[in-house]
Amino acid sequence: MDQLIEKIKNREARVGIVGLGYVGLPLAREFLNEGFSVVGFDIDKTKVDKINSGKSYIKHIPSDFIEKYVSQNKLEATTDFSRLKEVDAILICVPTPLGEHLEPDLSYVLKTTETISEHLRKGHIVVLESTTYPGTTEEEMLPILEKSGLKAGEDFCLGYSPEREDPGNKEYTTRTIPKVVSGINEKCLEIIKTLYDQIVVKTVPVSSPRVAESTKLLENIYRAINIALVNELKMIFDRMGIDVWEVIEAAKTKPFGFHAFYPGPGLGGHCIPIDPFYLTWKSKEYDSPTRFIELAGEINTFMPYFVIEKTIRALNNNGKSIKGAKILVLGVAYKPDVDDMRESPSLKVIDLLQKEGAIVDYNDPYIPKIPETRKYKFDMESVPLTPENIASYDAILITTDHSIYDYEMIEKHAKLIIDTRNALRKKGINNGKIVKA
Repeated sequence: MDQLIEKIKNREARVGIVGLGYVGLPLAREFLNEGFSVVGFDIDKTKVDKINSGKSYIKHIPSDFIEKYVSQNKLEATTDFSRLKEVDAILICVPTPLGEHLEPDLSYVLKTTETISEHLRKGHIVVLESTTYPGTTEEEMLPILEKSGLKAGEDFCLGYSPEREDPGNKEYTTRTIPKVVSGINEKCLEIIKTLYDQIVVKTVPVSSPRVAESTKLLENIYRAINIALVNELKMIFDRMGIDVWEVIEAAKTKPFGFHAFYPGPGLGGHCIPIDPFYLTWKSKEYDSPTRFIELAGEINTFMPYFVIEKTIRALNNNGKSIKGAKILVLGVAYKPDVDDMRESPSLKVIDLLQKEGAIVDYNDPYIPKIPETRKYKFDMESVPLTPENIASYDAILITTDHSIYDYEMIEKHAKLIIDTRNALRKKGINNGKIVKA
């Protein structure tokens, strides 16, 4: 174990990252920047082939960065998981979605753990980064890994360190966001902390994986509940004829005791719409209700329906029925200026519009085609955003406020705009054909 720490500090340890998505690839970038060699593991051959050909598929990681380290033989990707034996650290960054009934789906984590167990050797470091419920690392992963005949905490290290990625955030990156770290014993914690100390400005050690798992849940539950609060206030204030965004701007001038959250068409991204339900599910084991979490989930889940109601009413006021109306949805990414559409509320909005009989197109400069998802199978490609095209639609529905959009041009040529993000007012544009939703 002491030799392993020296190996890490000397940059001789080889890092394996399982899952080369929005968490795994940025993590690989930081290890590469600090002089480590990285092997990426993924079941998606398309991603593996792109990496090995020096190409990136994530907007904020340029291809020239990938090409540089591939050409130096410092980075490679593979679908061959038997090569896990070649690396010293195995960092797991696989999806943890929800099932049809809002139950945790740990299939990716458990299958990955089974595969690691088959190739586990003495001196391995295994760290889960995927969001999950308290107890996953020790109750689910540890027994599977010890089926190898090796003892956790003695023969290999096991711990949990939750990802804190925020795609598109220009202020905070993987390197500058403090990293919570844990291990199943003191030695594992020391080694895992040493590993992450090499790539982030600050590590935050906690006493157990259960604490680290709970920390990640708290962070996202906090956001989900506060977003639900402003979403509920948006609907209430809308009936009162009060602009919720103006209220928030006024409230945030208070220098203490208030942090601004903003409403929208629903929740998106892999974390906030999903993570709270991991605790809701686990808490049932302890006969503990999670009323705040479940209520917040109900409110946030309802928001796309609110947007549709506002759209129907706005079209009616323009003498147009929703059935047969041509509607252009602007933005299917879950937040501005990213190419990430995981759990995007825009997809639910498109689905509901189509069920109401509307003819729906979309534009998103970062997502040229909507791929098949677990819930939706849209065969749609982004349409050009030209003055002539905009004028041909009965309504423009802004669901993602990309900064690249020319809002003045959009406003000039649109017949009707439903703005779920307050995008136009932020640009100083406010007139009768704009409806906030």
